[in-house]
Amino acid sequence: MEYPSELLPFLLKVMANRSRNSVKSILSRGQVTVNNHIETKYNYRLQPGQTVTILKNKAAVKESTFIGMSILYEDGDIIVVKKDAGLLSIATKKEKKKTVYHQLMDYVRRENSQRRIYVVHRLDKETSGVMMFAKNEQVKQALQHAWKENVKERTYVALVEGKLTKDKGTIASRLKESRTHLMYSSGIKNDGLHAITHYHVIQSNKNFSLLEVRLETGRKNQIRVHMQDLGHPVVGDKKYGATGNPIGRLGLHAKVLAFEHPTTGELLRFEADVPKNFFDKVK
Repeated sequence: MEYPSELLPFLLKVMANRSRNSVKSILSRGQVTVNNHIETKYNYRLQPGQTVTILKNKAAVKESTFIGMSILYEDGDIIVVKKDAGLLSIATKKEKKKTVYHQLMDYVRRENSQRRIYVVHRLDKETSGVMMFAKNEQVKQALQHAWKENVKERTYVALVEGKLTKDKGTIASRLKESRTHLMYSSGIKNDGLHAITHYHVIQSNKNFSLLEVRLETGRKNQIRVHMQDLGHPVVGDKKYGATGNPIGRLGLHAKVLAFEHPTTGELLRFEADVPKNFFDKVK
């Protein structure tokens, strides 16, 4: 260090090839030391002569302990992860430990046995992509109570059966849950929860269509039901009308989650690459 600077601006300068979110995550996860002590404060004031070290291996050790998931971003309030298809978000009666929630709980308790995480929203087991957890009750409440206002973009990619006749459209219905826990669109006025889904076709052939899907509301199984209503069920989704499973998983991926940080108000945007086998089916 040759001149005084706050730690975050200094790191952004020396790691110019990384995104701002990535640098902030490196800092907040304790991968940065100043004169051999770990420093996590963004506004820590550096002085001339101090040595700043980035501990790359620490992240690798942490990430290697996760199965079917990886951390995209972490700070004192939230953790954003990318989940693979086949991994539960939270426990069920049959499976308690092989979940995103359980793995993250173990992860935060390695540093402090009193810490815990809080569920903000969920992804179905067979849906991959971006999801977020809170690190304290207050942040969880803040996110859930103002979810519609705070979330600025929530985009999915869906591989569906058949070729759509319209390149884009909107599906609106009122969703209800049956006694067998199947969601469906009710034909009765004001019955169930209002759900709105927007879609447009990215690519298609005579057998499959790849859609970008934007949620205006976030109801349980909303995309899956609305694709069934459209006559083009999500690939692999036998529960909601699919005839086969040519990719060995549900053809649904949470691609983008963008939201205002509940504490700082900063707009954060996270994206998970669409699985290659989605594109392979529409070539």
